[in-house]
Parts: sequence; structure tokens; C-alpha cells
Amino acid sequence: MSAAAALRVGIVAGEHSGDQLGAALIAALRERVPQLQCFGVAGPKMIAAGCEAWAPSESLSLMGLAEVLLHLPRLLRLRSELVRRFTAARPDVFVGIDSPEFNLSLARRLKRAGVRCVQYVSPQVWAWRQGRARTIGRDSDLVLCLLPFESRFYEQHGVWAEFVGHPLADQIPLEIDTSAARRALGLTPERRVIALLPGSRLAEVSRLTRPFAAAAAWIQARRPEFTFLAPMASPAVRARFQSELAQARERTDILLVDGDAQRVLAAADAAIVASGTATLETLLSGKPMVVGYKGSWVTFLLVRMLGLVKVPYFSQPNLLAGRRLVPEFLQGQVSGPAMGAALLAELDNPVHLARLHDEFTRIHRTLRCGGAQRAAAAVLACAGRADRADRADRPSSG
Repeated sequence: MSAAAALRVGIVAGEHSGDQLGAALIAALRERVPQLQCFGVAGPKMIAAGCEAWAPSESLSLMGLAEVLLHLPRLLRLRSELVRRFTAARPDVFVGIDSPEFNLSLARRLKRAGVRCVQYVSPQVWAWRQGRARTIGRDSDLVLCLLPFESRFYEQHGVWAEFVGHPLADQIPLEIDTSAARRALGLTPERRVIALLPGSRLAEVSRLTRPFAAAAAWIQARRPEFTFLAPMASPAVRARFQSELAQARERTDILLVDGDAQRVLAAADAAIVASGTATLETLLSGKPMVVGYKGSWVTFLLVRMLGLVKVPYFSQPNLLAGRRLVPEFLQGQVSGPAMGAALLAELDNPVHLARLHDEFTRIHRTLRCGGAQRAAAAVLACAGRADRADRADRPSSG
């Protein structure tokens, strides 16, 4: 491939985590192809990396079946507009990052128009609705997997999938300097810190802020030495978090930090975390945690009634380990006293903490394999733009 040849990439990233992955992918692609053009649905980090934003990534930050149904007319209009614009722009490859229901339906239409399509971040097909694997293979040319067992699952269904690792594992150091992070946040190194990460989607922030604040109050009543920090993924998340805090029965001093979740986690002794990418970020930071998930009851009841879930856990640390590493709280289990007591039990067990640290480090090393660079090589291969060096760099499936 000529270094001067331009590459046009259509890209749609949903949510804060998709924006992080997209920005890292764009940077890695530009290292290989300086004449890179990216356009589509992007967040602030992707825009800073040079992506032309046709719509903000927050437009896809929805949670659960009920919320998707509520916003369905808008999502259908957005999908139609993107099909029209991508078809007119004729990108060399389309990359859908996360948001699989939206991106795979978009990819299906773009494939019919002759566009090569990549799904970056696999839906959890191994956890529920496993029959979707073949459908995903029909709708996309390549699936980029963040977790090692996912590519092996797709192989069994005849789908081209590559394990590329997670860019966060490359960004976060194996050894965390907690004292330096506390100083950077204006805290003394000896402070005890608990991070509260209520999520990046407004719906989950609405559901989790008050129980997370109640957990902080429960802990502070018993351990007043703890300081609580909450990184806010966006100004909209900050406004919603503050609104929910104002309505909370328990009053606790929580210091809000704009962005900078990695530094907050580096500074923390432990964390209370919304299920999602933040649990992986916490694991990679080597911090004990409790995880909460609280979706709409409509979604929860449908999933339970139809028996769609095939795995016993929902948090990424437990899924990666294949066993319970961290406490999980689901729906009605999400309460301040329950989460607060579980987190103190974690912190008060030094033998468990040492084992947890070893397991987190093992997982970190597994995922730390140049994720953005490997993803870029696989995207170029899918686009038919890989030279001999690119093909040598293509990740293996295991």
C-alpha cells in the first residue's frame, strides 16, 4: 500500500467508551495512512483525533430495550440519514464501534451497497442469544473482539473475528502510582479514597446516583476517613448526577471531577462502579470494586422471562475470570447498605486483596497487546489495503 494513498473510513461510535476506542483507532490508522479521512458519528475524543462528526456519539447512548423503543423514531431517522450519507461518500471501510443493534443494522445496508464493514466490540453473543453469531457474520465482514474467548466463539460459527486486546490495557500502566494521582487531584498521599463511577449514559446515572450516594453515606458513617470522588463523563452527566444528589435522602460530600476517570481510579483505594467499560478500567487500575446494574424493569423482566442470559455474571472482571472476583448487585439488590458493606468487606480482607491484585494483573497482561494497532491492521486488511507488513501484524484468533 502506498504511503500517499488516502483511506476513507466511515465510523459510528456510541457512548463514552466507543469514543475512547474510536480515538485510539483513528490515531493508529493515521500512523499507517497519513492521508486518512474519517467521518460519521463521533464523540469529543474522536473529533480531536480528526474525525468529522455528522452526529454526536451521545445520540446512541441508550440503555435497555425500553429506552431504545422510546427513542426508536429518532434512531430510525438517524440510521436512514447515515445510510444516505455513507452511500454517497463511498468510504473504503465502515467501522461500527459498540452500539451493536444500531451499527449492525446500518452495516447490513452498507454491505448491500458494496461497503466493507467492521464491527469493533462484539455484542455479548456468548452470554445471551447465541444464535446471533451467524447474523453478525452476515451483517459484517469482520468482528474485532476485545476479549480473548470471543474470537474463539465466532470461529465455531464460521465468522471472521480477530482478538485485538483492549487499548485501555495499553494506556493504563501495570504499576499505578496512587500517591502521584492523589497529589494531582489536590489530595494528600495518605488520604483514603473511594471512587464512584455511575456511568456515562444519562439513564444509568439517573438510576444509580442515589444508591451510590447512599453507599458512600453508609461507608462514611463507619469510616469517616474516606473521601469520595466521582469522575463525570460529560457536562450532561454532571448535571444529572448533581440533580439526583440533590434529591438523595443521605447527604455525603462527594467531590466531582470533570472527566479524568483514570486518574480518579489511580488515586482510589476502591470503587463503586456501574456495569460496563468502567469495570474493566477499574480492574486495569488494580482496584477492588463492587459493581451495580439497574436497568428498566421492562427489559429485566423480558430477559428473565425469555431465558436469554447464558452466563452467571454480568460484570467484565467476573466474565473475564470465569468466576466471581468482585461483588455484583443487580436491579433490586442495588442499595446503599448492601454495596457499602460489600466494599468494606473487600477492603478489610488483605489476603483477598492480594489475590485480587494478582488476578487483575494477569488479566491486564492478557489484554495488553497493542489493541489500537492490532485493530488498525485488521481494519486495513478488511479494507483490502494491507501490505505485507500489515498482514504480518494481523492478530491471531486466540
